[in-house]
Amino acid sequence: MNDTFDIQEYMTRGVERVVSDAIKATMKDPRESVFMLKFAAASRAASKKRKKAKENGEHIPPFLIASITSKCNLHCAGCYSRCNHATVDSEPVMQLTGEEWLEIFNQADELGISFILLAGGEPMLRHDVIDAAAKKSNILFPIFTNGTYINQRYLDLFDKNRNLIPIISIEGEKEITDARRGKGIYDKLISNMDMIHEYGLIFGASITVTTENVKEVTTDTFLKKLSDRGCKAVIFVEFVPVTDESTELAPGDAEREYLTSEINRLRAEHPEMVYISFPGDEKSSGGCVAAGRGFFHINSHGGAEPCPFSPYSDVNVRNVSLREAIHSPLFMALQDGNILTDDHEGGCVLYEKRDLVEKLLNKA
Repeated sequence: MNDTFDIQEYMTRGVERVVSDAIKATMKDPRESVFMLKFAAASRAASKKRKKAKENGEHIPPFLIASITSKCNLHCAGCYSRCNHATVDSEPVMQLTGEEWLEIFNQADELGISFILLAGGEPMLRHDVIDAAAKKSNILFPIFTNGTYINQRYLDLFDKNRNLIPIISIEGEKEITDARRGKGIYDKLISNMDMIHEYGLIFGASITVTTENVKEVTTDTFLKKLSDRGCKAVIFVEFVPVTDESTELAPGDAEREYLTSEINRLRAEHPEMVYISFPGDEKSSGGCVAAGRGFFHINSHGGAEPCPFSPYSDVNVRNVSLREAIHSPLFMALQDGNILTDDHEGGCVLYEKRDLVEKLLNKA
């Protein structure tokens, strides 16, 4: 691993900044701010657990990404999950049950993991798993959803359990959103955002950043539309090409530098929302934080993978504990081999060096 960069300290500072920004963003909403203050205390306790583990020679990441279903009702252009065959149209088979996910959440809590990002497919198709997540108030669960399944049942659940925060995917204004996600989706998202706002709840937005929309999605005009509807967090996810035909959509150095500059501006000028970039500038932040450095991914069948964009696994949480999964042979090989901190063109190093990851998997 890279001895000149303290990944534990880097990730701890990142968590503290996100929590601090969330408290500021929700200060005008008493129920949300009370929850965020309680979560801040839980996050500090979790950080102490991770620090103690580090003193004993063990690194525990603060984040976990959980893809809780392989099913989705949309066919978004360039979807990495469909291209990797992690999302399919057939009925899911042999996926982790709600009880198995709850056990994973319990183990994550014990280890000191503060955030579990629920993804899919479309995670809101798994009421049982989201009900299980509601029971773990020490953990914040951003639910990365296409936003089409938000209904009264979910509104009531989110109202009672403020650790569940829907993160609604949107690509920008109507034309570009409907072009990628399907005709009529933008209007549906705006309608559901208004419904969430009327109910007195907060939500976040997930934006896949491409060469085509990077300027549009960072404008004050677009972001104000989200903020006025109660959006409190914007997560900019750089498009990762998983087919040769979509490489021109992937942000290059110029777009990445522009995005970083705009996020810094937005944080200074508009603290009413939290702004996060993923993967961000890996070159200047100690390398990729996947494979257990900052987070890792569990797929819908229990396979522990470096990240959703790197769908390779050598262990399954059905057979090993979460702690054992974090220290899987593949994850350790990725960290010890310095692939995560290698120089690369920018963006996702694991996708760029996927041939090397496959070789390590075969050796693990």
